[in-house]
Amino acid sequence: MKLARDTWLIFQRQLQLLLRNPVWVFVGVFQPVMYLLLFAPLLKPALNAPTQADAYKIFVPGLLVLLAIFGGLFQGFGLLAELRAGLIERSRVTPVSRLALLLGRSLRDVVSLLVQAVIITLLALFFGLSVILGDLLLAYLMLALIALMTSAVSYGVALKVRSEEALAPLMNTVAQPVLLLSGILLPLTFAPGWLQGIAKWNPFSWAVEGTRALFAGDLGNDRVWQGLGIITVLTLLAVTWAARAFARSVR
Repeated sequence: MKLARDTWLIFQRQLQLLLRNPVWVFVGVFQPVMYLLLFAPLLKPALNAPTQADAYKIFVPGLLVLLAIFGGLFQGFGLLAELRAGLIERSRVTPVSRLALLLGRSLRDVVSLLVQAVIITLLALFFGLSVILGDLLLAYLMLALIALMTSAVSYGVALKVRSEEALAPLMNTVAQPVLLLSGILLPLTFAPGWLQGIAKWNPFSWAVEGTRALFAGDLGNDRVWQGLGIITVLTLLAVTWAARAFARSVR
């Protein structure tokens, strides 16, 4: 009960800070919207899709997963600013749960991601995208888990390195192969066999395929439940590790 109350208090505080400067939500969605408007129209002939709507059912889920991954991985920079301001140090004298310090921030990141995902989905509807509401909500659950996992990892790494100069190249080094091996922009079915084999070891490729299946209305596809299972386990591991990093930093 105390954990839930502390998490809610931290979440409220972090959400208030975000709402004071909501421009960052729209800045975060700007690049995906540009991909939606300027890149997606090229996909119908490239993918040999029957209709433009079919092309968007392939592209939009990958774009949303991209937003969840990159949006979460770079949240640690905000925590570094709090470290320099001494806000994390002041937490030592408060009775707030150390796990709540992480969960409150990460849940704020999840809410921000879901707002951006809704904006992109609504825009895609104007281009012919259609998706079943129940499948869409399950896809949003997948995105929320990814955002929770990646933001937790980013916060934990930020507490370890405590420097933007170290965090930026580290996150970029992780993000690039994740992007290329996830089939985010184009399905991995177009890739050679050896690349598909490597991609199977990338958990985000399972999430991308599962999200695409949901947008296609294929709820019974094994990749949906396999992707959810893999991402759930990794999220629990990431939150546990990052929570320990928070506990050590505020002892």
